[in-house]
Amino acid sequence: MKASFARRSSAAVMAVLLFASQLQAVAVVSLPQPTGWNMFSPEQDIEVGKQNASEVRKQMPVLPDSNPVSQYVRQLGQKLQSTMPQPTWPYEFHVIQQKDVNAFALPGGPVFVNLGTIQAAQNEAQLAGVMAHEMSHVYERHSTKQASKQAMAEVPLGVLGALLGGGMVGTAARLGLQFGAGSIFLKYSRDMESQADAVGARIMYNAGYDPLQLAVFFQNLEKEAGSGSQFFSDHPNPGNREQAIKKEIAEFPPKPFIENSPAFTTAHQQAMNLKAYTAQQIQQHAYGAQAGGSEGVGGATPPTDSAFDTLSHNAFDISYPQSWHVYGDQNSAVTIAPEGGVSQKAVAYGVIINGTDTQSAGNLNDAVQQLIASLQQSNPGLKAISNSDITVNGVRGKSVDLTGNSPIQGQREHDWLVALPRHDGSLLYAVFIAPDKDFMQLRPTYERMLKSWKLK
Repeated sequence: MKASFARRSSAAVMAVLLFASQLQAVAVVSLPQPTGWNMFSPEQDIEVGKQNASEVRKQMPVLPDSNPVSQYVRQLGQKLQSTMPQPTWPYEFHVIQQKDVNAFALPGGPVFVNLGTIQAAQNEAQLAGVMAHEMSHVYERHSTKQASKQAMAEVPLGVLGALLGGGMVGTAARLGLQFGAGSIFLKYSRDMESQADAVGARIMYNAGYDPLQLAVFFQNLEKEAGSGSQFFSDHPNPGNREQAIKKEIAEFPPKPFIENSPAFTTAHQQAMNLKAYTAQQIQQHAYGAQAGGSEGVGGATPPTDSAFDTLSHNAFDISYPQSWHVYGDQNSAVTIAPEGGVSQKAVAYGVIINGTDTQSAGNLNDAVQQLIASLQQSNPGLKAISNSDITVNGVRGKSVDLTGNSPIQGQREHDWLVALPRHDGSLLYAVFIAPDKDFMQLRPTYERMLKSWKLK
């Protein structure tokens, strides 16, 4: 009888211990709800992210998604994503063949991990930590929050709508939400880095990884590359990461962690055998030079093309050089610019096409003067130097040459404004932009674009 009771007691204790261990193994913690004002909607985050992901592929050596290393990174990212509150952002995971240890995320979900980061990771937990950190920037919407804050700080609220037009993708390009040097995607505050560490630690924990491995990765990187590493330039160290992460996870239920996996060992070896490029090699490659170098935005004259594509907008059609990029959509203000022509909020080369509710029915000259006054609010040095009539595909309008300060340091800018009245009395206008020294070289391209401009 006693032996039977002892056996039952022992079995009960074992059952309790087994149940407790199972609870620990599946223990999860909640992610904080993102807070803070954002002028972008979640749908606009996704739109901006998709457009810029396309730019990344044009400018960077992105490893094909069919490559085994890319497939592994995607599977690891999906594992992390599966632990997040659902529905979550439409995350994508890609690998860039760059030597520098770095990673970045775009609004709405695209995450890019440098090959050098995979090579530098000592185990799967460390790589998962870097990816969880980037996913946290998306989850917290750091890029578009930062752009929203910057817009409010630099532009009076009453002018914001007129200055940026109705299209969020066009707005995004002017607020630094465009992939390239100096982009908000690549620059976060220390507070944002702390927040990404904290949220990333929770994502790691829920996926079964020790959050402290994220801190170990950063420590190893700093020992080997120093604080001058590109990663720390883009992700400023918020302080003692290890202590901050320990404090974040102090109340988490204990559980066994995954440190490594055969899949990581295989992918790591494959990554070590892949070609990785330096930042200088990438800059000199066919992907094109980045804006914002020592000469400022668009430091070199952009090439013109003989091949043109056509943009079909809800309000107009226009042709443009095939290698130039379109920022905006069919319902918004549009910027069309060559590689390196746009950075931060500035357009150094290219054309901006927008509309205004200023009524032209009474007097076209007055309407154009009101438009120029509106443009001068965002560029106080802008001055008209000539004003003439023009006809574009049967529509009579106004042509105005203006001069102002170029975003390229130490240079003046030539702006060619063409305004056409629409059937509802509003104006549609295009501003063709280039530094003074380059404008005549680009004018044939601009004139060809103007000849193709047809209002609907």
